[in-house]
Amino acid sequence: MDRSEILTEIREKAASASSLTVLQEQIVGVLANNLPHYSWTGFYMLDPEDPDTLVVGSYIGDPTPHVRIPVSQGICGAAVATGKTVVVDDVGSDPRYLSCSIETKSEIVVPIYASGRIIGEIDIDSHDPAAFTSADRDLLEEVGKIVGSFIENSLTDTDLRKS
Repeated sequence: MDRSEILTEIREKAASASSLTVLQEQIVGVLANNLPHYSWTGFYMLDPEDPDTLVVGSYIGDPTPHVRIPVSQGICGAAVATGKTVVVDDVGSDPRYLSCSIETKSEIVVPIYASGRIIGEIDIDSHDPAAFTSADRDLLEEVGKIVGSFIENSLTDTDLRKS
């Protein structure tokens, strides 16, 4: 399946998903099953009780010891702090990297915006060095927009503050 087909499938899932959790589970499945260089595919969402902390959500891959990440730490935290996609070709040379697996060689983290603010992110690790191209970045940024739109269209303002 090429990237345009992946986006079409994710848009279709967003149109029919019954909840954010269901949508996120479907997205990680589509990405992990169609992009073999995605070794760990998941979401981190800001904790509504502690907006300075990311909490792991739906993911496919090896279990992670990092179920809660302060936004002041790691590559995941850097994406929230800067509000921009972060691509690291060699996690071993990046002092921000919080080791999850000795097999991880590269990482991409894409912020998710809803109602003009960051509410979470898509995090992808790869066992391959320099695994992520501009095509991956474009794909994941579009997926982030789909998730953000789903949240804006599906949840009330009270729900958004809790998500």
